[in-house]
Amino acid sequence: MKALSLYAGPAAREHIRQHGLLPEHIHTIPAAAGGPKGLILGALDRYLFGHWLPQSAQPVDLVGASIGAWRMATACLDDPVVGFERLEHDYIRQHYEFRPGNKLPSARHVSEMFGQNLRSFYGGREAQVLQHPRYHLHVLTSRGRHMLRREHGLRTPLGYLGAFLTNTVQRKAMGAWLERVVFSTRSAPAPDAPCAALPFDSHDYRTRQLLLDAANFYPALQASCSIPFALQAVHDIPGAPPGAYWDGGITDYHLHLNYAAAPDAAQRPGLVLYPHFQRAVVPGWLDKGLPWRHRATHHLDNMLLLAPNPEWIRTLPNGKLPDRKDFTHYGNDLAARVQVWSQAVQMSRQLADEFQAWLDQPDLAQLQPL
Repeated sequence: MKALSLYAGPAAREHIRQHGLLPEHIHTIPAAAGGPKGLILGALDRYLFGHWLPQSAQPVDLVGASIGAWRMATACLDDPVVGFERLEHDYIRQHYEFRPGNKLPSARHVSEMFGQNLRSFYGGREAQVLQHPRYHLHVLTSRGRHMLRREHGLRTPLGYLGAFLTNTVQRKAMGAWLERVVFSTRSAPAPDAPCAALPFDSHDYRTRQLLLDAANFYPALQASCSIPFALQAVHDIPGAPPGAYWDGGITDYHLHLNYAAAPDAAQRPGLVLYPHFQRAVVPGWLDKGLPWRHRATHHLDNMLLLAPNPEWIRTLPNGKLPDRKDFTHYGNDLAARVQVWSQAVQMSRQLADEFQAWLDQPDLAQLQPL
C-alpha cells in the first residue's frame, strides 16, 4: 500500500509540469502544530534537511507553530539528521507522572519539565539556529489581549470562550482576543541585520513580527508549544510586548497562510513544500470543529503538500497517528506508549522512501488537488 499522498495547488502543479521538482525550487517550508502527530514526519524531515535541500543554496523560510516550531528550529542545527533523531527519541519518551486521582499532570509541572527539556536539547547550540546561513526561522505564538493578557484561573477560561464564540462568527475578529506574534531570525548572520521578511502576507489576521534572538529564544519557543490549560502561558517575553503568550497553533493551527501573496513573492518565485500529517490545512486551533474552514484557498496555490495516505494510517498501531490522547490513554504506562509510538515512527520511513522515488521520476498523475 502506498504510504504517501501528494497534493498540489494549481500554481504548484503547473510549476512541476514545466520544471519538475528540484531543491532550488523551494522557498518556504511550514510545520504545523499537532503534538505527537508530528512524529510521523520525522523520516521526511531527515531526508529533506539532511539530504535533499543541501543540494541547493537558496534562502529558505521555515515557519513553525508548536511542535512544528521545534521541528524547524531543529532543521537549523549543524547536523539536522542527528537533531531530528534526538527530537524523535526525546519526544517519544517524555513522561509526566500523574498524581493519584488526576487524569492529567499539572500545567505547571509540564511547563517546568518542558522548559528544562528545551534547554537540554539546544543548550550550547542556540547560535546554530539563530545564525543559520540560509534558513530563516519564524516561530509563531499567540499573545493574549484584554481578558487574556495575563493567565488567570477564571479570566483565561472565559477569555477563550469569548475567542471561540468570536471565531465561529469570523476568524479575523478573534484578533480582539488573541494576536499572532511571529518571532523571526535575522535576514543575515550580521548582528545588525533586520528580521527576515515574513514569507506570507499578514493582512489576514492581527499580526506582529519581532526579532528572535538569544534573549528570547527559549521563551518564544516554549510559548509556541504552550497548549492552553495543558501548559502554562509564557509571560513577558524579552523584546516583546508584555502579556501572556500561548501555543502558536491557536491562531495558526496548520499555517493556512497567504504564501501566494508574500511581500517578496515576485522576487522569490518558487514553491511552498509542506510535509503535513493530513490533507486539510486548518487555519486555527478553534477551527477544528468548523469543517467549512478546512478547504484549500488561493493562499495555497503555490503549495505542494506531502501527507500520509489515510488508508495507510489505518495500518498504524491503533489505526491512527500518535496523538495527545495517548498520554491519557496510556497514563503512567510509559513503556506501552513508547512501543506504539516507536512502531508508528518506524513505519513512517516509507513516506520518505516514496517521496525520494517520486523525485527521481515525478509523476503528475500522482498529484491530487489540494
